[in-house]
Amino acid sequence: MGTSKIEEFTIKENKIAAYAKAFAHPARVAILQLLIKKQVCICGDIVDELPLSQSTVSQHLKELKEAGLIKGSISGASVCYCINEKEWATARKYLNELFEMSVKVKSNCC
Repeated sequence: MGTSKIEEFTIKENKIAAYAKAFAHPARVAILQLLIKKQVCICGDIVDELPLSQSTVSQHLKELKEAGLIKGSISGASVCYCINEKEWATARKYLNELFEMSVKVKSNCC
């Protein structure tokens, strides 16, 4: 199996790809929406809100955390998750810049 050569791309390109991967599953989008709405959420609350098992929710939380979009803190047996506002702002900036590129360029594509 070949390597992905992610080191050949810019930090910004890699970050955009990580955000896209995080947004690539409807469960993760639903988790993000829930965290935005509630501001702070304990993992058990997320499981109660979604039609997914605890282990599936945990896997999706792990993906979101790896992308940097959420952060969590351990409090006893619970882990509290919330939106990582700094990374969220970076994601919004990078994705907006990407989408704005297409607005500024006239395409002759079919």
